[in-house]
Amino acid sequence: MYTAVDGARVPIRMWADPASVEDQAMRQLRNVANLPWVHGVAVMPDVHYGKGATVGSVIAMRDAVSPAAVGVDIGCGMSAVRTSLTASDLPDDLGKLRKRIESAVPVGFGLHKTPVNTAKVHGVGGWDTFWKSFGDLHEGVQDLHDRAARQIGSLGGGNHFIEVCLEQGGADEGRVWLMLHSGSRNIGKELAERHMSIARKLPHNRDLPDPDLSVFVANTPEMQAYRRDLFWAQDYAARNRATMVALVKLAVAEVVPGTTFDDAISCHHNYVAEETYDGVDLLVTRKGAIRAGSGDLGIIPGSMGTGSYIVRGLGNTASFESASHGAGRRMSRTKARKTFSAADLAAQTEGVECRKDTGVVDEIPAAYKDIETVIKAQTDLVEVVAHLKQVVCVKG
Repeated sequence: MYTAVDGARVPIRMWADPASVEDQAMRQLRNVANLPWVHGVAVMPDVHYGKGATVGSVIAMRDAVSPAAVGVDIGCGMSAVRTSLTASDLPDDLGKLRKRIESAVPVGFGLHKTPVNTAKVHGVGGWDTFWKSFGDLHEGVQDLHDRAARQIGSLGGGNHFIEVCLEQGGADEGRVWLMLHSGSRNIGKELAERHMSIARKLPHNRDLPDPDLSVFVANTPEMQAYRRDLFWAQDYAARNRATMVALVKLAVAEVVPGTTFDDAISCHHNYVAEETYDGVDLLVTRKGAIRAGSGDLGIIPGSMGTGSYIVRGLGNTASFESASHGAGRRMSRTKARKTFSAADLAAQTEGVECRKDTGVVDEIPAAYKDIETVIKAQTDLVEVVAHLKQVVCVKG
C-alpha cells in the first residue's frame, strides 16, 4: 500500500518509505506535484534522485508533458525470452557463451559496421516506413541517420546489460532465460536534449521552481514536434531491443544447437503513454517505472549479481497502473567507484560469468537497493511470475 505525502497541489502516493528518500528526490517530487498541469504523482519503491526528474516516478499530466521527466534515454526498457534449455544444457565454460554474445552485439559506444539485416528480427515489421520518417525528426539530428541505423541492435553502457539467467524454484527450476536492458541509444539522447532546451525557453515555464521540469503544452507546435520525436524514439528503442533479442538468440543457438525460444516479453520504463484515469485523458510519464495494467507482463531486474523478476500487473489505478523498473540505486556512480574495488565486485558477482574490472565497479550490487525488499513493497501492484538468477552478464 502507498503512503500519501502532501505535495501541495496534488498528493504524492509513495510505495516507498518517505523517510528513506533523499532530500533532493523529495524536493523534485514536490516540485512536480506543484506543476499546474499535474493530475497525480505516484512513486515506486526503487525511487532515487535523478537528473531532471526523479527516477521511479510516475507523473500524470493534463494536456502537458515534461521532456526531462522522460529523460534522455527515451524508451529505455527490458526484454526477456524463455528458452527450451535448462541449466544442464549450458556449456561448462560460460565464458565461451559470453564471448559469443559480445561478438554478436556491440557494447559501450560500439555500433555495427553495417546495419543489421532486419529480416532476422521476426515479428517486427514496418522498417521501411520507420526509417522514412527519420526525415521528419528535429533538423538537428538529420546527420545522425547512419549512426542511428548502425546502432540498432547495440547495447550501450552504464546499467544496460544482456544476461543468461536460470529460473529459481517451482516446476521450471533451472529453465534458461535471456534478458536484456537498453534504450534508444545516442539518437534518443540527441532528440531529448534538443527538446529539453526548447522547453526551458518557453514563456509559460519561466516561473517554475525547477527549469528542468519545463513542459510542452497541448495544441502548440512545440508539443507536436516533441510528441513526433518522442514516439519515434520509443519505437526505435523497442526495435533496438527486438534486434538484440534476435542476435542473442542466434548466438545461443550457435553455442547450443537446437535451442528454441518463447515469444519475448518487452516493456519500456522511460516513456510517455496516453491513458485515461478518473475519466480524464492524461499523458502518463514513467521514468524508471513500468506499466502494470491488469495482466500486463513486466520485468523488474536487480543488479548484476542478484537476479530479477518477471511479474504480472494487477491494474492498481492508484499507481496509474505502474510498478518499479528495477532495484534502484542507493548510491551514486561516483560514490560507488570511491567505495568499492574490483576485488569487491568479484566477490559480489561470484558465480556469474561477467566483467569484474574497475570499469564496471559503479554497477556493483551493493550500489543498488535490495531487490527482494523492492518486490515486497509492491505486492498490490504486481504478482511474481518467475524469479531469475543470472549466470552470464554482458555489460558495456
